[in-house]
Amino acid sequence: MKYFELDKEERQIVKSFEAGKLKSIPGAKKKLALYQKYVRSSLRKDRNINIRLSEKDLQKIKTVAAQQGIPYQTLISSLLHQYSSGKVRVS
Repeated sequence: MKYFELDKEERQIVKSFEAGKLKSIPGAKKKLALYQKYVRSSLRKDRNINIRLSEKDLQKIKTVAAQQGIPYQTLISSLLHQYSSGKVRVS
């Protein structure tokens, strides 16, 4: 099992849970199921595309991805998602 260091807020949540101070929210199971459905649909990757990039651009992308500690395909996918969601704009 992996060990994670809890921050101050997380430690307070655990303390409140252990003291029995937390209560269920009415309809929480339905909301949880709905949010799980959203996540599954947004993470599902069922289409492939092929694109041509210059060697120089690909190397820059790979460098940025390596600095962030993620695969370059994941970085490209994330950027395309951000653009299609309107979070990133091309000037």
